[in-house]
Amino acid sequence: MPATDPTPTEQDTLDALHEGYQRLRDEIGKVIIGQEDIIQQVFISLLSRGHVLLVGVPGLAKTLLIRTLAAAIDLKFSRIQFTPDLMPSDITGTEIIEEDVQTGRRAFKFVRGPIFANVVLADEINRTPPKTQAALLEAMQEHRVTAAGQTHTLDEPFFVLATQNPIEQEGTYPLPEAQLDRFMLNLWLDYPTFEQEVDVVRNTTSARAATLEPVMSRASLIAFQRFVREIPVADHVIEYAVSLVARTRPGRPGAPDFVTNYLSYGAGPRASQYLILGAKALAALTGRLTPLVEDVRRMAVPVLRHRIVANFNAEADGVTPVDIIQRLLEDGAA
Repeated sequence: MPATDPTPTEQDTLDALHEGYQRLRDEIGKVIIGQEDIIQQVFISLLSRGHVLLVGVPGLAKTLLIRTLAAAIDLKFSRIQFTPDLMPSDITGTEIIEEDVQTGRRAFKFVRGPIFANVVLADEINRTPPKTQAALLEAMQEHRVTAAGQTHTLDEPFFVLATQNPIEQEGTYPLPEAQLDRFMLNLWLDYPTFEQEVDVVRNTTSARAATLEPVMSRASLIAFQRFVREIPVADHVIEYAVSLVARTRPGRPGAPDFVTNYLSYGAGPRASQYLILGAKALAALTGRLTPLVEDVRRMAVPVLRHRIVANFNAEADGVTPVDIIQRLLEDGAA
């Protein structure tokens, strides 16, 4: 599909998205020091109607980042602390018996749980059993909740960001592959630089508190999500994304020998979809109406990292999924 010149309406929307993202970054920057790449990737997932699995050691402001993002876009924020005794109804909601004071009649009333928000932070999601983890599956995929035989539609936009602590694995329940695949991106937070940590300490130990103002409306965000879906993509870009994903599947035609040697399972078709959606959003944020192969390559690690399963050979040789993705990108450079 050849690239076409944007219409005036498309160009206006593209300019509005680009400018809105710059204002959003500036507003978040009042509270969050550094983490520019993480902020961009989280917003890309939000534009793509995806969800994010955020991995990082304690104290890197994961909760603060998401709360700040929700405040800057004027979205309803909800935080769920996942614990071993958390029940599915603690997430979705439960029915209670309510009595009418005047008539004395009793009836069941559904009380909505914390999943009914625009931005849901599932904190330490791997600390709760699979039954409770699964309560998020329908909501993440279908944007609805079924409780007591009734289906409740969630308000748009709906965005789940789950966190995991990579250094404490005792007493945790690893996410099954089916649920991992529901997350568009897997992002790893690193420690701040020395200069950034100096700014963090200076700002958080003073009496000054940043005041956040919404710089993007909920309606604008939904319009931008719709616009990203409508962005055209050239056939060769789609073919590159599908080829990259196909080469992660061990033993399949086109898979390199090192993939067959180091991987037990490769990524499924949802990875190809998210590569293209992420490339579309990334192109729009940089002021372009159509994505390039380079945009797909930039999205490869966060999209594929949690969708390929390394085997014992990889562990024995110290080869990580990211190492394999980087090698695939080098072997198939555009």
